[in-house]
Amino acid sequence: MSNKYYTKGGKLITDWRPEVAEFWEGGGKKVAKRNLWISIPALLLAFAVWMVWSAVIVHLPEIGFDFDDGQLFWLAALPGLTGATLRIFYSFMVPIFGGRRWTAISTASLLIPSLWMGLAVQNPDTPFMIFAIIALLCGFGGGNFASSMSNISFFYPKAEQGTALGLNAGLGNLGVSVMQFTVPLVILFAAFGSLGGNPQVSETGTLFYLQNAGFIWVPFILLFSVLAWFGMNDIATAKASFKDQSIIFKRKNNWIMCILYMATFGSFIGFSAAFPMLIKHSFPAIDALKFAFLGPLVGALFRPFGGWLSDKTSGAKVTFWNYIVMVLAVLAVMYFLPSESREGSFVGYFISFMVLFITTGIGNGSTFTMIPIIFRTLHERLKPEKIGTEALFVEIRKESAAVVGFTSAVAAYGAFFVPKMFGSGLGVFGTFIALIIYYLVCIVLTWWYYSRKNAEFPS
Repeated sequence: MSNKYYTKGGKLITDWRPEVAEFWEGGGKKVAKRNLWISIPALLLAFAVWMVWSAVIVHLPEIGFDFDDGQLFWLAALPGLTGATLRIFYSFMVPIFGGRRWTAISTASLLIPSLWMGLAVQNPDTPFMIFAIIALLCGFGGGNFASSMSNISFFYPKAEQGTALGLNAGLGNLGVSVMQFTVPLVILFAAFGSLGGNPQVSETGTLFYLQNAGFIWVPFILLFSVLAWFGMNDIATAKASFKDQSIIFKRKNNWIMCILYMATFGSFIGFSAAFPMLIKHSFPAIDALKFAFLGPLVGALFRPFGGWLSDKTSGAKVTFWNYIVMVLAVLAVMYFLPSESREGSFVGYFISFMVLFITTGIGNGSTFTMIPIIFRTLHERLKPEKIGTEALFVEIRKESAAVVGFTSAVAAYGAFFVPKMFGSGLGVFGTFIALIIYYLVCIVLTWWYYSRKNAEFPS
């Protein structure tokens, strides 16, 4: 296939062999990079819309909405519920519909909650149930991650998947931080003039344009939906029915990786959703939104590093030691919290939480690096006669992509459960203790199956 064909977006690629060096260097790499660099901003927007309620809920009581803390935590958690559930279905969409088509359609779907939110916050009589429905629709953004990661995994050879998936996910995850940094700024002025609607007046007389929290993403969603449609590619060899992909439900390693990735990404996205409210409740004198965006920022920035480090060393070993640091970081966060006997230290608490966010990012990258290696080993053991053949490479890529998507779906439930745990009877300390126990289980699983000497699937 000619290089001229490779340079065109909006095309169906019928011959894709990234594991062949001549093919990869002869034009395949250029195509993969183009698809990756359109995928990243589309995914960033998805994360911004998915987590936007974490920044909005802090201001709702100020502008006259009579919602209690339980309802506010519900608004932070509901996008996680639908986002995770949609990921289960989205993880199988790319092989059915094609990566280009599905990226464009799923990105355009973000317009619905963005526009509706912008309208709803302008009416102080809008009932909680309407906000709950909009929060559920923001889950469209959470679902996009599974299909995006599945799609990009098809484009890259095994040796570069860790870095590519780390960039796609890490820079895409930046959407949470970008949103938490942008929203507090854009709600202070009439960004869209008279078209954006009237301001809301807080109890202190401050003018807010909270509708901008939804409207600000609309032009970018339109732009990257069009770019995805005309600039990305579908891969014919990536086609597979749901029945073909459902084999992963019989794979033990699929379920183990779901548990491991839940500890990293589930923690990252759950902490991202809850962090502003956690700061507000534990340290009321601190302006939460001035600092909250830094957590998702460092977590997202360190995700590519986790993928790169795993490509250079071992994903399983990076994951194993990363969980140990996560346990220590949570203990440090708990130590600096205020209690009946101590005032607590916001500086110590914040630094410890930054370390925790960094470890979630590194772990996100390292666990995803493990998946293609594990399933390549599995298929080579099952079909040794096919080792080195293109047919086996295609089979491995399809199954690895399905596992990548499905594990991300399961892990996304952290966006629902973590905020709800903090807002439940467990409280802050109880939630952190539960998380430590979970991380310890992950340490044992990683060591036994993947990182110890003579492990079943060294990765």
